[in-house]
Amino acid sequence: MASNTGQTLLALLTGAAIGAGIGILYAPEKGSKTRNTISKEAKKARKKLDKQVKETSSNLSDKAQKARLNFEQKLESTLSSASYKADDILLAMEDKLEALRKQNSKLQKEVAKEQVKTTAKKATA
Repeated sequence: MASNTGQTLLALLTGAAIGAGIGILYAPEKGSKTRNTISKEAKKARKKLDKQVKETSSNLSDKAQKARLNFEQKLESTLSSASYKADDILLAMEDKLEALRKQNSKLQKEVAKEQVKTTAKKATA
């Protein structure tokens, strides 16, 4: 959008400068005075163009800065959300691991009891 505005302004300034130049060339004045007038008009156009370039550059820089900040905020939000989800997954896995450890311990006790019973039966038989 700023680029289109800059291009439009550049086209208007160029057209105005060309029109002024043609008008001056056809004016009934001395050559030195006409050259002096053309030089002044060219300097004015140059100053206006420089000003517009600076403004457009500043606008683009501001927009780029805002876009970068917006991107960083969204990235931070996404990373934060992912971090919370990862924490939730890790907690769930730790709970499941603890449950499996308890189940394994219980099974090992049952196996040990069965082994003791089997050994006792062999000893009494």
